Amino acid sequence: GQWLPFKVAFTPLGVFVALVFIGLPFVVRTLQPVMEDLSKELEEAAAILGATRWQTFLRVILPILTPALLTGFALAFARALGEYGSVIFIAGNMPMISEITPLMIITKLEQYDYAGATAIATVMLVISFILLLGINTLQAWTRRRQGA
Repeated sequence: GQWLPFKVAFTPLGVFVALVFIGLPFVVRTLQPVMEDLSKELEEAAAILGATRWQTFLRVILPILTPALLTGFALAFARALGEYGSVIFIAGNMPMISEITPLMIITKLEQYDYAGATAIATVMLVISFILLLGINTLQAWTRRRQGA
């Protein structure tokens, strides 16, 4: 029997759910130290100045958390890009429905299509390098901003 009124296994939703479970720890681990360092005085000052809780979150807390959030999501996305094991169990390999890039590479290699496998792997590698460059740039920008 199904517990949910909709199907999760062997669907794109299943891929998404698996990748969220894989990537969420990266977001939490990048946010945790920033949230621990948040000064309670900032929230209290906003409240004294008449800001609502929502305004305090949007104008005081979120700008401080944004670099850590972006870094965490970029790390989670980069990790999810090459994920194979968890996704293959929940999503299967249904062509044009729940295919994942690492499995496409393996399929190309099994078909002796080395050029196709190399092309897919090269695109993944370029995307990974761009993400790494973006993460490092964001971290450097955050350090400069906090140091100034």
